Amino acid sequence: MATIRDVAKLAGVSVATISRYLNKSGYVNVETEQKIKKAIEALNYEPNAVARGLAGKKTNTIALILPDISNPFFPELARAVEDVASMYGYTVILCNSDDEGVKEKSYIEVLKKKYIDGIIFASNTLDSADVEQMAKKGIPVVCLDRVPPKQSCSVVRSKNREGARLAVEHLLSMGCRKIAHIYGPQEFITAKERLAGYEESVKHLNWYSPTFMVQGDFRIEGGIRATELLMERHPDVDAIFAGNDLMAVGALKALHRMGVQVPGQVAVCGFDGIGMTEITQPELTTVAQPIYEMGALVSRILIKKIEGTLEADQTYELDVALVPRESTLRRNGHESS
Repeated sequence: MATIRDVAKLAGVSVATISRYLNKSGYVNVETEQKIKKAIEALNYEPNAVARGLAGKKTNTIALILPDISNPFFPELARAVEDVASMYGYTVILCNSDDEGVKEKSYIEVLKKKYIDGIIFASNTLDSADVEQMAKKGIPVVCLDRVPPKQSCSVVRSKNREGARLAVEHLLSMGCRKIAHIYGPQEFITAKERLAGYEESVKHLNWYSPTFMVQGDFRIEGGIRATELLMERHPDVDAIFAGNDLMAVGALKALHRMGVQVPGQVAVCGFDGIGMTEITQPELTTVAQPIYEMGALVSRILIKKIEGTLEADQTYELDVALVPRESTLRRNGHESS
């Protein structure tokens, strides 16, 4: 692979002259330009994007840090981020933090050295010190769903609390009378808001008790374990609202193993709207987030910050929508309208 020094030697000019030509950062006469161009073509030289960006401090590269790439929600989100970034001439580096603060900080250090133009955090471990550190380095940051306290940062999120209320209202309308909730880890603001929305919707009902709520881990296995515990505590539960779709899939699996009919005996509703919900048996009712729109918006906001056209940081809250399917329909003669 040819280097910039090889090009300079063949063209008979200095490396600095080649750099000025590539970065359009200074005068190069026409005759010299032609020599450089011929040398580049002869050597099939491809300029290093990072090296070219050093002069202007811009590489047209952004990073997306995700907490768990195995959750189908995040690949769907990443697709939208990449689509929009590509439209504006940016490439995307994908980083999976596994919800580990140490791993995330390691990514941040590496990204800073690569002169990244900006970072999108869909992270549960980002802290104020990280945001402050990147601000000092002049690296724009946009967050998905959460933002560290006392930090100014644009955030894109969906209406989690309202979505939980939609789920409970739907289950009640289907004839369900004892609705349990599998909630996600409470250090995640999304899980906390969905739990709050559930409690607001059921706390006035005469059957309500904290024992109808069990923590899961936003994964299928966590949904299985939580469902087993719920059914042991309350065999008369007739609906389960899970705080994300993967835990709802776990609930379906656990109920199937127990010989419990869905939705005949227990209705199940998830949250997120991932593609998997259309291929479960029965198909899963869910509160759908506008996943693609969230990814597209967060990407556009970051690019505006990079290019200096974003007027001010703010929080963008997107609507959610209930998608009724087989896992909750036809309960006690009720049917979705």
